[in-house]
Amino acid sequence: MIFITRRERFNAAHRLFRPEYSDEMNAAVFGKCSNPLWHGHNYELFVTVKGNIDPETGFLVNLKTLSELIENLVISKLDHRNVNLEVDFMKDKLASTENLAIGIWNELKDAISELGADLHCIKLCETENNFVEYFGN
Repeated sequence: MIFITRRERFNAAHRLFRPEYSDEMNAAVFGKCSNPLWHGHNYELFVTVKGNIDPETGFLVNLKTLSELIENLVISKLDHRNVNLEVDFMKDKLASTENLAIGIWNELKDAISELGADLHCIKLCETENNFVEYFGN
């Protein structure tokens, strides 16, 4: 078994808040991330797939194909968007990096299987100091 990772980037805005909380409570729980006028990040997304090398091509997957798949299913929905308001797979979810990583996983899992590989990990970097890794259920 071999693992290969593709890195992509996108920019998106979001707000961490719970509508049932007061502004004060949201600020206490989520800090600056609860800004009612939103805030944004320059995200880095790492998609790691695993499987066996195709003896004919020498590839696990064609990275160009993987990149196009990530672009079509994820990046085009997130880049320069408001995660809370515009991203279909985040509807009715708190727009945390953790929930975003799980949402990305769910968007990609089946499509990567169709390429003949298994999705191993979604790593989503929100800042240079903070990132989430998700390995599935």
